[in-house]
Amino acid sequence: MEMSFWTGAVGADNFTKRLSVTSNNLANINTTGFKAKSAPFRELINYNLNDSREAVTELQAGAGAVVHQTNTNFNVSSLNVTNVTSDLALLDNNTFFMVQDPGDDSISYTRNGHFHSGLMPDGEFYLMTESGKYVLDQDGKKLKADVLDLTTLFEKSSENTSDTNTTETAETEEKPTIGVYTFPHPSRLLSQGDNEFVVQEGDTENTAALVTNPHVQSGALESSSTDIAKEMSKVVETQRAFSYALKVVTTSDEIQSTINQLR
Repeated sequence: MEMSFWTGAVGADNFTKRLSVTSNNLANINTTGFKAKSAPFRELINYNLNDSREAVTELQAGAGAVVHQTNTNFNVSSLNVTNVTSDLALLDNNTFFMVQDPGDDSISYTRNGHFHSGLMPDGEFYLMTESGKYVLDQDGKKLKADVLDLTTLFEKSSENTSDTNTTETAETEEKPTIGVYTFPHPSRLLSQGDNEFVVQEGDTENTAALVTNPHVQSGALESSSTDIAKEMSKVVETQRAFSYALKVVTTSDEIQSTINQLR
């Protein structure tokens, strides 16, 4: 009987976590570059009541399920045209802009390309994010707004590059331009808020790699990937599952009370 209490309580707690993830998706439906998250479940240990653990019988009992992890889909979403040159949208899946915090020099990654020119204490104008972080170039250095070489970036983004302009592109290779990076395991990135992600400490296999021919759209921003119809369906589903989990707890309590009275 104690196991039934546990199963119901664990279910209610984890459905609350799933509802929090869904609520966060809905709250960011208008956030530029936001990527909706999902909360898949994993079954806890189950066992056979009258047989060995490996046997398959009709008398099985489980310990419920828990939220296994929070997954983020980094695929490209629809674009919103702004006609602002400093607004950039990534057109490749699993690619990111690299940004640096001016306070502690920590590195993070984002798909939000809503940038602006910001004046810093050294008297230079740098390309900055909405939260006041530096946008880094292809060499991982702070990108000055007045030397941003978008022309070369868009030439490299074009699918058809003729032999006649190959030399010209090579000559301008060292000019500062937007750095676009990707990861071998983007699902391992940790969300740190402000629509930014960081690499887990100690995850040496998941290092950022520069994308040599990124597809970037100027004058546009990537919209949120939240699907309101899908998320509202999840809300209804999760609320009902939560109520059923509480019903398990209530029923177990009633049975326990009845047994105690019979004693």
